[in-house]
Amino acid sequence: MAEPAITEERRALIVGASRGLGLGLAESLHDRDWRVVATVRKSSPDHENLRLQGVRIETVDIDDDASVAALRQRLGSEKFDLVFVVAGVATESDKPLHAVSRAVSAQVYLTNAVSPILFAEAFADRIAPGGTLAFMSSILGSVALNEDGGWENYRASKAALNTNARSFAVRHAERDYGILLLHPGWVRTDMGGAEADLDVGTSVAGMVTVIEAFAGRRDVAYLDYRGETLAW
Repeated sequence: MAEPAITEERRALIVGASRGLGLGLAESLHDRDWRVVATVRKSSPDHENLRLQGVRIETVDIDDDASVAALRQRLGSEKFDLVFVVAGVATESDKPLHAVSRAVSAQVYLTNAVSPILFAEAFADRIAPGGTLAFMSSILGSVALNEDGGWENYRASKAALNTNARSFAVRHAERDYGILLLHPGWVRTDMGGAEADLDVGTSVAGMVTVIEAFAGRRDVAYLDYRGETLAW
């Protein structure tokens, strides 16, 4: 049976599209006829190519409240069917926790676990009914599945993001949109490294399919790029 035609333009705000998965998501959503606003910390030739294709490029630093507030003002009253906070860091994550300075550990936690939630609070009223608030999580954020250790400060930050997102969901229990924590797979990016299993295109195509299938839900889900549920 043929899929029904899409009659309304879908709108996405991708937060953290400077490179890798965020950039790939902006491109893939645009190719699937979404109207996309993509945020970067600073522009590059890749972003100019997106702009020429019709993607709106905005700058924001999610660790800076004033920067987030300025973005909200620039976007006016526009509502989005998808707000996806992709931005994150993995600074010194190859080291055990005791070998990482307190300052670095604190910054990883702030950027990965706190700033995405503060951004979501700032844009909670900009998510359209039936839409989705998504966060880029990781299978490494699963406490239940941590049997091998490693990537300690990154793991902890993503586990904290998962917990904070669930607390956000409780605070916004009357919301009319769903909350999705996504694991992109192990992807060949600057963060994932050259030995990773997946290319960006495969991961992004899977995540967009999951996002589109999730539309209309109001629950909280922790899924991978294939749509499989992960243990918290």
